[in-house]
Amino acid sequence: MQNTKSTFQDYILYFAWIVSLIATLGSLYFSEIKGFIPCELCWYQRILMYPLVIIIGIAAFDQNKKIKKYVLPLSIIGGCISFYHYLIQKVPGLAPVKPCVGGVSCSGQYINWLGFITIPFLALIAFILITVLMLLLRQNNK
Repeated sequence: MQNTKSTFQDYILYFAWIVSLIATLGSLYFSEIKGFIPCELCWYQRILMYPLVIIIGIAAFDQNKKIKKYVLPLSIIGGCISFYHYLIQKVPGLAPVKPCVGGVSCSGQYINWLGFITIPFLALIAFILITVLMLLLRQNNK
């Protein structure tokens, strides 16, 4: 008799895919609908987030739990960039360290919900969630 009991492990890839999809659609909403021009660091975060939608989506469809070795480097590096970008926005002393030379300033804040939620903060949360979900993913030894 087959065990039909679903566990959290069965859905981790789907949760990670949903997080990456929401982050990608959110960034497209801010730039294409709201008209917010991405700064240089925002572009780097996008470069690391957008492929995760496809990579994790395919892995979820195939139930390929070996995908974490491809996802973790992207999510960890993206999280580090998001954290650095957030610090540039919220810690005034760090802003002069890496001034953006052209276009939109990386220290600018299009949104500032509740006094601390900015676009890099939202990206940081998404990268952290994806990283944690990948670390929770156990491979089947069947």
